Amino acid sequence: MTFKPARLLLALLAVAAIPAFAQNLAVVNGKAIPSSRADAVVKQVVAQGQQPDSPQLREAVKKDLIVREVMMQEAVKAGFEKDATVKSQMENAHQTIVINALVRDYMTKNPIKDADIKAEYDRYKAQAGDKEYHVRHILVGTDAEAKAVIAKLKGGAKFEELAKTSKDTGTAASGGDLDWASPNSFPKVFSDAFVGLQKGAITETAVQTPNGFHIIKLDDTRPAKIPAMEEVKGQIEEALAQKKLQAYQEAMLKKATVK
Repeated sequence: MTFKPARLLLALLAVAAIPAFAQNLAVVNGKAIPSSRADAVVKQVVAQGQQPDSPQLREAVKKDLIVREVMMQEAVKAGFEKDATVKSQMENAHQTIVINALVRDYMTKNPIKDADIKAEYDRYKAQAGDKEYHVRHILVGTDAEAKAVIAKLKGGAKFEELAKTSKDTGTAASGGDLDWASPNSFPKVFSDAFVGLQKGAITETAVQTPNGFHIIKLDDTRPAKIPAMEEVKGQIEEALAQKKLQAYQEAMLKKATVK
């Protein structure tokens, strides 16, 4: 279609006029609510996967923003904006928003790379090893108590029965069962004691940790079930991001003058 000069002028005028009318979502008691505020809310809702962008969503957002504006105006009239507690909360919220902007900018400029994720995954696999162990333990307070338990076990007492008296109340009722786990899930001195045991064997001497003295039994072993990298990529990325942010915070703190 070819526009005639007059029709083209009208079209251009219409396009030019749109921002002037569309810049405000509504005007409440003379106070304008900018359309950009609604756009930001819609964008956030869509990004979070709650709802797709639609006329229904935009209408709901509009109503909500109008209600909020009405209530805000009423709150200001009542003097709540000057309340000390409210002012403190507003300052905290302001600080949080600004800090979050700084964090987003830092992470955008310093993203977690796929190579970093793979390196962390490989490190985890190496630490986890190729086996999982199903172990039980009995926790006592002293070495003498541990020796007494070991003597009873050698005398024919059942491990699961003696475990009912364990100081570890979380596992006592289940016969000291610590379930299936990789060695790196435990303190090294603890895992070192059971990785060399045969199936069904019990440690000859107690293993001491800050929690007390442990008598350990190996129920069984099986090949380690390590998830594929794609399954845990998001978790690894989040963990690496937290480490990077912590390092960033510590670096800024070192430069700060704190009295």
